[in-house]
Amino acid sequence: MRIIVLADTHGSMRAMRTIFSRNEDAPVFIFLGDGENDLDRIRKSYPDKTILSVAGNCDYYSNSPDSGVFEAEGVKIFYTHGHNWGVKYSTDRIFYKAKELDADIALFAHTHKRFYEYTEDVHILNPGSAAFPRDGKPPCYAFIDITPKGIMCAHVDLV
Repeated sequence: MRIIVLADTHGSMRAMRTIFSRNEDAPVFIFLGDGENDLDRIRKSYPDKTILSVAGNCDYYSNSPDSGVFEAEGVKIFYTHGHNWGVKYSTDRIFYKAKELDADIALFAHTHKRFYEYTEDVHILNPGSAAFPRDGKPPCYAFIDITPKGIMCAHVDLV
């Protein structure tokens, strides 16, 4: 199963449309905030997809939760935007929350910088920003492949 992870579109419908159209075979999309209005518009075009989301610090007046947990094919995923978790300084709190939840994957955004680390059986992934990266790299998103042989996470440039 392929899961698409994206975040920080900040009004770039073009970026969001590109990601969804490139990944029409993926059954699940996880949006990690800061562009919730964009996501609301795109949901109407993909009613058959599972689209999960959390509110980011720029998703004003959002009714979405700060975090969520999703399970797919026996793999538990903890996801959040990250602004309430100190992710600009460390991934420790995200990691320990994943361990507390017995999650296999922890997803976060907010920094606009792609990140991946595998430590103590937890995949920690930031998909970067789909519109306004701050790491000197192109805008991007990420995917998670869950297979019988394991979990693979990777980033995909939008350009």
